[in-house]
Amino acid sequence: MLINTWSRPVQIELGPSGSRSVNGPFEAMIYLTDLWPNRSGLHFIRARNACKAAVAGRKNPEDARSEFLAAAKEIQDATR
Repeated sequence: MLINTWSRPVQIELGPSGSRSVNGPFEAMIYLTDLWPNRSGLHFIRARNACKAAVAGRKNPEDARSEFLAAAKEIQDATR
């Protein structure tokens, strides 16, 4: 397992726990697995798969970051 970090952290806000900084695909997998409010969205599924692949070294970590950002936007849009 490779531990990769992103060029820039992603700030996310998941309800009452406040804002958190996610620094790479491994941390993103923790959020997607344990804290994500909607585990059925298209972008959630794509982000989870991309982060798993980045952690395993099969995908560029920055591609996983893009997918994670899309999943976070999906959550924000759903709560508006």
